[in-house]
Amino acid sequence: MHTQIVLFDGFDPLDVIAPYEVLYAGGTASDGAVSVGLVSAEGPREVVSGTGGLVLRATAALDPGRAGLILIPGASGRVGQPGEVPDHDHGAGAGEWQQDEFIPVLLGRTLTTELPTLLKSAMDNPEVTVGAVCGGSLVLAMAGLLEGRHATTHHLGLDMLAATGVHAVSARVVDDGDLVTGAGVTSGLDLGLYLLEREVGPRIAHAVETLFAHERRGTVWRNQGPAAAAL
Repeated sequence: MHTQIVLFDGFDPLDVIAPYEVLYAGGTASDGAVSVGLVSAEGPREVVSGTGGLVLRATAALDPGRAGLILIPGASGRVGQPGEVPDHDHGAGAGEWQQDEFIPVLLGRTLTTELPTLLKSAMDNPEVTVGAVCGGSLVLAMAGLLEGRHATTHHLGLDMLAATGVHAVSARVVDDGDLVTGAGVTSGLDLGLYLLEREVGPRIAHAVETLFAHERRGTVWRNQGPAAAAL
């Protein structure tokens, strides 16, 4: 399983690094059954995060035709009001932004790039599973790609997620088949471990969990079984 983790201007570093390290370690533990790389919609480039100007390098262009997993992080910046909808035509253009911008604006600015088109192609590809951490779910939702699907995001963004037609679920990880999403920032660890368990087996996931001295937490919600009656 190859994983492409997407970088965009203003991304949250922990949303990227947590699943990257988990999946990279999973590749070692599985004798190469898992691989992971950093990509961007524009191709190889240095991408500035929203945290202190930290820079990571995308080494390739996002390829929606490549089988495996594509993972979208959220953004790091000022926290906007819950449910705030960004003005995509206001302020800086694609690739232009300032530190300390509101997170909804940073997320919304991805819609001015080629990323939504690439992500739609990925979601139409039956050989691709799309994952998202934190505000990454909102990137997909604002691009109109999650209507009618089950997903989660940071608790401050659940109302905004629901406003786009998504069945927003308050859970640590939500498995909706070819769409797997994680909640708040540190859920990238749990999302990565769950994907390892799902794709290459629980013994690999447990080995990585032990290596990182991290005990998975929270609920993994799956779109399976009968709906619960009102309680």
